[in-house]
Amino acid sequence: MKKLLLLGDEAIGQGALDAGLSGAYGYPGTPSTEIVEYIQRNPEAIERNVHRTWSANEKTAMEEALGMSYAGKRAIVTMKHVGLNVAADAYMNSALTGANGGIIVAVADDPSMHSSQNEQDSRFYAKFALMPVLEPGDQQEAYDMPKLAYEISEKYHLPVLMRITTRLAHSRAGVERNDVLKENENHMPENKDQFMLLPAFARKKYKHLLLIQNDLEQESEKSPYNKYFDGKDRSRGIIACGLAYNYLMENFLDENCPHPILKIGQYPLPRSKVQRIMDECEEVFIFEEGMPIVEESLNGFLGNTKIHGRLDGTMDRDGELNPKRVREALGLPELPSRNIPKVVAGRPPALCVGCPHIDTYKALNDALKEYGKGHVFSDIGCYTLGYLPPYQAIDTCVDMGASISMAVGAADAGFFPSIAAIGDSTFGHSGMTPLLDAVISQSNIVVVIMDNDITAMTGMQDSQANGRIEEICIGVGVEKEHIRVINPLSKQHEENVKVFKEEIAYNGVSVVIPRRPCIHVYAKKKKK
Repeated sequence: MKKLLLLGDEAIGQGALDAGLSGAYGYPGTPSTEIVEYIQRNPEAIERNVHRTWSANEKTAMEEALGMSYAGKRAIVTMKHVGLNVAADAYMNSALTGANGGIIVAVADDPSMHSSQNEQDSRFYAKFALMPVLEPGDQQEAYDMPKLAYEISEKYHLPVLMRITTRLAHSRAGVERNDVLKENENHMPENKDQFMLLPAFARKKYKHLLLIQNDLEQESEKSPYNKYFDGKDRSRGIIACGLAYNYLMENFLDENCPHPILKIGQYPLPRSKVQRIMDECEEVFIFEEGMPIVEESLNGFLGNTKIHGRLDGTMDRDGELNPKRVREALGLPELPSRNIPKVVAGRPPALCVGCPHIDTYKALNDALKEYGKGHVFSDIGCYTLGYLPPYQAIDTCVDMGASISMAVGAADAGFFPSIAAIGDSTFGHSGMTPLLDAVISQSNIVVVIMDNDITAMTGMQDSQANGRIEEICIGVGVEKEHIRVINPLSKQHEENVKVFKEEIAYNGVSVVIPRRPCIHVYAKKKKK
């Protein structure tokens, strides 16, 4: 088999394909986007006619993957960590319905919040759901793990969460491919009640889920991804989870680590291996990317002075790990480093030159001059950058769809004017239901749906709402004469200000759609 140079995300996609994948579902979100994108353009996936589309949001993607599993085939559903909040209803319940064909829930966490609202750790969700987790430490493991994930999923009839973090998702390394497995044939679940969660069934399924936890732990004990490396110096031991193992070993490139190491790549934790390092070593350092879930588990409520990590201040409580932070935690001498070149130095994000949102915000700012600042509830996407100077046109950003919901709540409080700013793809993701709320409540709000014909921030994916925004708005009950389409161009500025003022003056639900394609959309579509 030939060797491929793959991103961590791409390695998961290729690994799933080679493990007999029949369907990939997801919603784009950095740093997970490249998993589905890779499968979408993969020639073998195209030849096999593997299903590979974006879904309206993470919840629908999770449910669609469940449907493919019900039919007996192997599926993968992808999302970023905050997307798992959206999918949580289906995800939690899938622990009880289980799987028929194997399901991988591939979630990319974003510690340090490079492009996210928080840095939550998806391993907590898996623990909450009592589901197994695989956490690759490098690109080869990201490729190899899907095969094991499907085997576990089909053996225990349970989805498996694959957790990856930003640096691994977006860095490349050589990957050795394995043999390609055939896709499953369609077959119904042997237990015809498996996917039926009537309370009487759900209670039995929950007991069964609790019952198999010991079996899942035994799988972790024998897992090739949970390895114990002995060391002569047992004054300290190290538990390194997923990518943290690489960060640790980058500090020992020319020598062996003198301390015992327990490398964790599969959960639930392997109890005997953890007990061994706790018994053998005087102190135990825990390195894990994200939140201190392993450290907290081992510490217990009353704590353990033998354990060191994020909770006792050995490392910062937040942010990404890296080799330097691991080195500092171990008390090793600092290594010389080069200055970061200006071309790659950190810099604030900004709307692209020529972005249509710029002219929308200029018009909106002028229309709101008489009311002062603080009236625009925004959403997640490129347009969130309108908060920054020189525009300073929006005032909130909480989660997908929250712009309309918050505007409704503020209007309920008598706040006027109450404006929501949302993108076309985000509207398709989770903006339609709060708009329905607004119509039912007869809220006095103006919803600005900024239609740039693409899901721009995550890399130009199509949106389910493309070309359908007016019809959707009419369908949920917005009055046709208060759905206004404007062209966000400088030469249209005065006319656009006038439209905004007219709809602000209307006592009811208005929708204004500034429509102009993203300046990058044609180049992206040309590549397809």
